[in-house]
Amino acid sequence: MRSHKPDQSGGRTPSPVRQSIRVLVVLFAMVVGTLPSIGAAQAHGTIINPASRAYQCWKTWGNQHMNPVMQQQDPMCWQAFQANPDTMWNWMSQLRDGLAGQYQARTPDGQLCSNALSRNNSLNQPGAWKATNVSPNFTVQLYDQASHGADYFRVYVTKQGFNRSTQQVGWGNLDLIATTGRYAPAQNISFNVSASGRSGEHVLFVIWKASHLDQTYMWCSDINIT
Repeated sequence: MRSHKPDQSGGRTPSPVRQSIRVLVVLFAMVVGTLPSIGAAQAHGTIINPASRAYQCWKTWGNQHMNPVMQQQDPMCWQAFQANPDTMWNWMSQLRDGLAGQYQARTPDGQLCSNALSRNNSLNQPGAWKATNVSPNFTVQLYDQASHGADYFRVYVTKQGFNRSTQQVGWGNLDLIATTGRYAPAQNISFNVSASGRSGEHVLFVIWKASHLDQTYMWCSDINIT
């Protein structure tokens, strides 16, 4: 049997097959090392109180999204799951890049609740979305998995008389009620807002300008001001 010749270090010279495997392993490691962290890139957040539409549907029905009773008990979540279940599974990833603060110019009326993302168009549909009861002065809470921090939040609420059951949210339906300052990176960020002068059912619309990149998040939360 023919033996391998020893190399200069006293070991055996690897076979061509082993050399090829080693090269492939090294190349694979180099490629993996250059890939961005997909988990971190997709791990963002949403308004969890008052719950954004996608988050409310996921929290309520995520474990039983095939349950037919949803169609009667929560018809807006039902239509959202029928349109695209990924809208709910990725409740933390409703973002657009590079808006440079041009929110109104680049977000058409009727597409605010989806952040103008066609895959989330079900969130724009008017109807009997489940609402969170709040007082005229209440706290908004963001949960951010990746702790990006915020350059600011802009908070709007629909005008008195807006009918969320029949109307899509447009810029003309909203009043700006708060613009916050910066927030350091944290998973949980809360701030107080006032919707005084309003009562009954409304839509809360929040813009989050994240600090790490030019990434903008927009959500609608349904509220009942008592």
